[in-house]
Amino acid sequence: MITAFHQAFFQHALLAGTAIALASGLVGYFLVLRAQTFTGDTLSHVAFTGAMAALAGGYDLRLGLFAATVGVALLLGLLGRRGRPDDVVIGTLFSWILGLGTFFLTLYTTHRSTTRGNAGISVLFGSIYGLNGTQTTTAVLVAVAVSTASLLIARPLLFATLDEAVATARGVKAGALGLGFLALVGACAAEATQAVGSLLLLGLLAAPAGTALRLTDRPYRALALSAALAVLEMWAGLTLSAAVPRLPPSFAIMAVAAACYAGTLVIRPAVRRAAA
Repeated sequence: MITAFHQAFFQHALLAGTAIALASGLVGYFLVLRAQTFTGDTLSHVAFTGAMAALAGGYDLRLGLFAATVGVALLLGLLGRRGRPDDVVIGTLFSWILGLGTFFLTLYTTHRSTTRGNAGISVLFGSIYGLNGTQTTTAVLVAVAVSTASLLIARPLLFATLDEAVATARGVKAGALGLGFLALVGACAAEATQAVGSLLLLGLLAAPAGTALRLTDRPYRALALSAALAVLEMWAGLTLSAAVPRLPPSFAIMAVAAACYAGTLVIRPAVRRAAA
């Protein structure tokens, strides 16, 4: 395991994974707090469809990832009320996206899979150990931009989330803020797909935030805790994968995240009893 830390592929994974986890923890907190987890689930399938569309057309899959996730996130916001898509809109678009994903997967496997036969699997389950230096740099820059933007809008977004009517009366543009937040979710989803894959993307966005919200009721403390947990879970998952090479890194990361959330089922009742 120690030798893995000296390998370039692991160092790239650790650097990119840390940045992606930080952004996912920050964005995921508001995603859970605003009850928009279903939106994150939809974007995980959008990520797969966008990547497959790009690969079927002979383009870089990252182009499809970002164009699809950010575009659909904004579309969901525009179709909803004040930047908050409802379940009917999400469910309808969800079904359509799945159909498109199947169509582009068929095109890719029949015409272009001979050039990159494992690309579809990488999109589904992640390829964090396959990132090169350029991809790592891109992932870090995107994640830092998403994290910075999330912190800049954190205060008004929290206000609009907890009491939208009062926030609007105070001059907060809840609709524009909601659209901006969804764009950040889309960008984060596209980048996180490279770490854990589109199938497990929702776990990286929701699990750390869900754990944080069960451990504290204070918003800013929960936001910081969500980001910290996401980073620690990423580190622990990569370390576990390095120690047990048969474990895929995406599975190891999500296993640690799920274990942390499960732990709150024991910790939270104990804290409440102690407080009482």
